[in-house]
Amino acid sequence: MASGKLEELRVYLRRQPVMLALVTGLAVIFFLAVTGLSRAYQAQRGALGSRWYSRGLADLRAQHFDSAVTEFRSALLYSPDDYAYQLDLAEALIGLKRTAEASTYLLTLWDRQPDDGLVNLELARIAVQKGQVEEAQRYYHNAIYAAWPGDRQDHQEARRRDARLELIEFLLQNKARAQAESELIALAENVGDDAALQQQVGDLFVRTLDYERAFVFYRLSLKSNRHNRAAFAGAGAAAFELGRYPEARKYLQSAVEANSDDAESAALLKTTELVLSMDPFQRQVSMAERNRIVIEAFAVAGERIKACAEKSSGTTKPGQPNLAENWAKMKSRVTESQLRSNPDLVESAMDMVFDVERETSVNCEAPAGKDLALLLIAKLHEGN
Repeated sequence: MASGKLEELRVYLRRQPVMLALVTGLAVIFFLAVTGLSRAYQAQRGALGSRWYSRGLADLRAQHFDSAVTEFRSALLYSPDDYAYQLDLAEALIGLKRTAEASTYLLTLWDRQPDDGLVNLELARIAVQKGQVEEAQRYYHNAIYAAWPGDRQDHQEARRRDARLELIEFLLQNKARAQAESELIALAENVGDDAALQQQVGDLFVRTLDYERAFVFYRLSLKSNRHNRAAFAGAGAAAFELGRYPEARKYLQSAVEANSDDAESAALLKTTELVLSMDPFQRQVSMAERNRIVIEAFAVAGERIKACAEKSSGTTKPGQPNLAENWAKMKSRVTESQLRSNPDLVESAMDMVFDVERETSVNCEAPAGKDLALLLIAKLHEGN
């Protein structure tokens, strides 16, 4: 009996490892099956999310924002933490002008990746809509110096440049001209040879009243593209504002020749021609021509006084000499013979003309034609 029980024990001990191995194998198979099913389930969820996301992207690009919002929300049901899904949902919400909801998503994304260029740009745009000037500037600057998707350096630089252009436009609209000019100077360092962009920078410098830099960029644009009609007009207008009338005439003539419908350039060209023909202090003008110009300018000033008599008489200050009286006293002396015999009379007569044009430009209607030309000549020779 004892030997039989001992044999049974030996058999049991031999079977135990086999059974243990069998149970372990079944457990492994069960685990792998569960893992496979879980992965299949997650893959299916991911595929469904990706499918909804692709539909949302198509509708977002087509600006079907309502549909895009629904589709992105469906995609997030399957991948609730997906960064791209949340970002594009925010953009679709912005398209629907639901900025409060978009801000919630964007601020969450900003907490996750504060150096994301697109997130900062969208937050800047929302701040602009809300009139939050400081926040807008902060997010724009973040976007300018942030990382942008894509490996190509030129693509990233273009996105940063576009963000800075938006900031400049925002500053100009808020009358922050000095700040806008500072941003423009930074932008100007990396413009490259793009003629259209060079012209755009010139246009923006004009809006900051920096005509010197504007003139430089218009000329750069023309160097890159000799047929840029807008750059001809811009260079002519900038040179006009700088008082460089010979250069202004050259560029304005080209602008009018390139575009006969450019009424603004045509008007500036007409005034420029008058300035150049009515300035007696130009070096190349002969004495006889100079005297003729002075006589004509003096007569123009007299007509201006007559036309402004009602307005100017009521604005003459106590103790201020009357322009009409002073002009009348000098009239008999402004003749060819006296100007020829007394060269100093040229300056006295033109000083009278300049005084008339300056005062009447304030007290009367805005000058035009020859009066405007004489006022510009006066500004040209101020301090001489």
